[in-house]
Amino acid sequence: MESTTIATKPGALRAALNYEPLPLKFGTSGRRGDVVHLTQLEIYINAVAELEYLQSLPREEGGITRGDEFFYASDLRPSSSHFDSHLGGRGEIAQAIERAIIDAGMRPVNLGRIPTPALTSYAIERNRGSIMVTGSHIPFERNGYKVNTARGELLKKDEAPVNRLVDEARARIYDQPAAKSLFNASGMFKTGHHKLPDPKTSGRRAYVQRYIDFFTGHSLKGKRLIAYEHSAVGRDILVEILRKLGAEVIPTGRSETFVPIDTENIDDAQLALMRQFVEKSTAKHGPVDALVSTDGDSDRPLIISVDNNLIDGQPRPHARFFGGDLVGIITAEYLGADAVVVPISCNDALDLGSLKEALEPKTRIGSPFVIAGMEKARAKGRSRICGWEANGGFLTGSDICRNQKTLKTLPTRDAMLPILCVLFASVERGLSVSQLFALLPKRYSKAALLKNFPRATSLKIVSRFTPEEARIRDLFFPTPEGRVDFFNEDARRLSASDADTRLALNIREGLSKFFRQSDGFGPISRINYTDGVRIYFANNDVAHVRPSGNADELRIYAIADTQERADAITRLGVAEPDGILRSLARSLSPY
Repeated sequence: MESTTIATKPGALRAALNYEPLPLKFGTSGRRGDVVHLTQLEIYINAVAELEYLQSLPREEGGITRGDEFFYASDLRPSSSHFDSHLGGRGEIAQAIERAIIDAGMRPVNLGRIPTPALTSYAIERNRGSIMVTGSHIPFERNGYKVNTARGELLKKDEAPVNRLVDEARARIYDQPAAKSLFNASGMFKTGHHKLPDPKTSGRRAYVQRYIDFFTGHSLKGKRLIAYEHSAVGRDILVEILRKLGAEVIPTGRSETFVPIDTENIDDAQLALMRQFVEKSTAKHGPVDALVSTDGDSDRPLIISVDNNLIDGQPRPHARFFGGDLVGIITAEYLGADAVVVPISCNDALDLGSLKEALEPKTRIGSPFVIAGMEKARAKGRSRICGWEANGGFLTGSDICRNQKTLKTLPTRDAMLPILCVLFASVERGLSVSQLFALLPKRYSKAALLKNFPRATSLKIVSRFTPEEARIRDLFFPTPEGRVDFFNEDARRLSASDADTRLALNIREGLSKFFRQSDGFGPISRINYTDGVRIYFANNDVAHVRPSGNADELRIYAIADTQERADAITRLGVAEPDGILRSLARSLSPY
C-alpha cells in the first residue's frame, strides 16, 4: 500500500483525518492489507467504486443492476465482522461492505460465514454479484475482501478501469464536508458498532447440496478421515459433506483463534502438528485413511495420506502431504477433463502423464490468469474444462457431467471438489490415497518463501535476470557454449541478434553463480519468464523465483525427481542468512 497524495481543502473529510491513509492495492485475490490500515473508510471507498464498475458492465459480462440483491459473506478472522482491540480497534469490514452495497443502490444479503466458493457459486447461479470478506490464508493481522461479478472473479482486464473509479471515488468522498461524512477522524463509522443482519443459510445449504447431488450413488463408507478444522470457515461444512457421503469423520484441531494455513507452503512445524493429530486419532479410533482440511476461506484443499504399518503388532501411521498441483491432476483425471489450464508454477508431472494432450498453454500465477486460459479453451470448443493452482484451488470452466450427474461450472478456487474427487478416486480404484498418488509420474514439488521481503527488491532481482525484449518468454540453451533459441508466449521461435544471444548467455552465467553445481544443480538448460524467473537444469531440477502478487514475500518453487531433492532446493533458497534468495538480494548492490 502507498500513501495517498490527494489535495485537501479546509473542512473536508481528508483534512479532518488524524492518520495518514494507505490506499488498498488491487491484487490477484482481491484487495488486502494490514488491519491497522484497513479503516472502514478505505474499505467503503474501494467497494463503492467496484460496485459502480460492476453496474457499468453489460449483463453478458457479469454486470449488475441497481435494485438487485447483492450477496456477501465473511471468514472467521476477528476483523472480518468485529472490532479488534489488538489491531488498533479496526475491523467490522463486513459492515463497511454492507453500507457500500446499500449506498450503491443494491439490496445486501448476508450469507454469513461460509467458504468463498460457496458464496460465489450461490451468486453466480442467481446471476448476482458478491463480495467475500477474507484474507484467505494470510495471518489474522491482515485482511481484505474480494469482489465477484455475476459471472465470477474480476480479471486482469478489469484492474485499470476499476482503479480509475477508485481514484474518482476517493477524491469525491475525501472532499465531502467532515461534519456531514459517515466517517470520523479515525476513518471509522461515526455510528460505531453495527450488528449485521442475521445471515441467510441458503448459501450454505446450496453448497452442501451441490456435492451431495453430484456424488449421489457413490459412497465413502469404510473411509475413516480426520478433518483438521483449525479456523477454516468451511470446517463444519467439510465434516457435514464427508459424513453425508458415508465417511467416518474425526474432527480435530478446532481453534477459536485464527490459524494461517497456506496450502502452498506447509512448513515443518505445521506438518509435525498434523502428524500428531494422525497418531492420536489412530491410537484412539484405529487406522485412518487421510487427513483433510482447507485454508482460512476454504478455497484451497489440504490432503495428507496415511499409510498404517504394523510394528510389533501396533499400527504406526505414516503421514504424507501432497501438494495442490498433484491433487489437481488426480481431480482432473477423475472428472475426465479434455482441457486443463494451470500456472507455470505447477508440478510438471502434468506434462508427462495422461492429461498431457489436454494441457493448454500455461499461464501466469493467479486465478484470473487461469480463468482467462479456461475461457480460451472454451472458445476452442473444449467441453470439460478445468484448471488449478499449485495451492490446490480447483476451478471448473464448464459444466462437468459424470455418471449422469452434472456439476455446474464454478470458475473460482474451490477446496471441496478436489478433496472429494481424490477420496472417491481412491475408493473406485481400490487404492489407498498414497497408492493413488504413486501412479503419477515421479516428479516432486515444494514451495517456500521469505516473508517481509521488500517487493521492490524482488522485482529488481527478476529484472536483472530477464531479457530486455518483452516478447521473449523462453530461452533454450541447446549446448553449453552454442546457439540460444528464443520463443514467445505462443511457443513461436523469435529471431535474435548476436547481442540478444550474448545477453542470454550472460543471464545464464549470472544465475549459475547462485544455483551452483556444488549444491547439486546441473547446467542451466532453459529459462522461462511467464511469471518470474523459472530455471530448468540439465539434471531435471527446476527452481522458480517469483515475488508474491500482493505481499512483501519472495517465493521459490522447486521440482525434482525426488521429494528430498525438491525439499533441498527450497532449503537452499530460503536459508538464512546466506541462502540463494538473500544472496540474490545482496548481489543487487553494485547495480
